[in-house]
Amino acid sequence: MANSFDPKIQVADLTSKVVVGIERLSEVFRVLLWEKAKETGLSPIQIQLLLFIRHHDRSLANVSHLSREFNLKKPTISDAIKVLYEKKLIEKETGEDARAYTILLSTVGKKLASKLEGFDMPLRESINGLDSPAQEMLYQGLVKMIFKLNQAGIIDVQRTCFGCTFYTKKGTGHYCQYIKKDLSDSQIRLDCEDFQLTAS
Repeated sequence: MANSFDPKIQVADLTSKVVVGIERLSEVFRVLLWEKAKETGLSPIQIQLLLFIRHHDRSLANVSHLSREFNLKKPTISDAIKVLYEKKLIEKETGEDARAYTILLSTVGKKLASKLEGFDMPLRESINGLDSPAQEMLYQGLVKMIFKLNQAGIIDVQRTCFGCTFYTKKGTGHYCQYIKKDLSDSQIRLDCEDFQLTAS
């Protein structure tokens, strides 16, 4: 089996080069999150939880879903949520079953999440430095890779068009039955609010 991290193999193997490139990018993401973690006294996953809850429907803001979303065990998510609650950054809204609750950002949590928003700016600036065709090719490759990794069970939750009941392949293009519109490759979504999982 080829070792992607062997420089001798990388010389003639494009797949290995891409794997190493993705590893470097993941390090950038980790470094940027840790910088914010040191500033705020939160862990990277706590920061990610705040931002996720801020921008997603409340139906997704519970321990069960968040554990799938971030591919972490429920106790790990529960521990992170406990810290956020103790820091008064979130509130818990219970329903009929007191054991299950929806996680909401408090006023303080919303203000902090707003300040955390730009942590990815160096990555955005790097991508914006590419011309449009290069950005589109990069995005097409990422979307296909993420969907295949999801199908392989490596990552659990993906709200991408390819796994959605509203998605239809249309010739060499794509069609969304929800918005009744043709989609270009660059319009395929990775995190769609209207996503509904295709019945298997």
